[in-house]
Amino acid sequence: MSQFAADHDICGRADLTVVLRRFYTAAFADRRIGPFFTQIAGTDLEAHLPRITDFWERALFRTAAYGRDAFAPHAALHAARAMTAEDFGRWVQLWNAAVDGLHRGPNAERAKATGERIALALHKRLAGPDQALLRRRDTQGFVPLAALELRFPA
Repeated sequence: MSQFAADHDICGRADLTVVLRRFYTAAFADRRIGPFFTQIAGTDLEAHLPRITDFWERALFRTAAYGRDAFAPHAALHAARAMTAEDFGRWVQLWNAAVDGLHRGPNAERAKATGERIALALHKRLAGPDQALLRRRDTQGFVPLAALELRFPA
């Protein structure tokens, strides 16, 4: 069993760091989205972790200074290899699993909802509101990003 019993909420930066390390470990190994991190971006987790923790600490608690452009690196990745609704859907699935495996509570729920909103916003901004793409049904074993529109209408 994990050191966490998934019975406490995300309380701050230390908890976020553990969630993010768990998420990126799964994401890097994932056949669908792993190449975006490992091959295309060449992400160094140890260098990336403090920055992305700043991002999430700011998003959830408004306590960290995050002054970077979060869209630019995603646009560069998309230019190298288009990110699909299914790619973003997989990201959301892994993110939710990382959070759920460690935490329960209002902040954990807000982290998952924020992840879904960010994924949907990035996808729409990168791919445009192509309704044919958003309505695809070939889910390949996971919920596609399109399903999120039911919870977060445009």
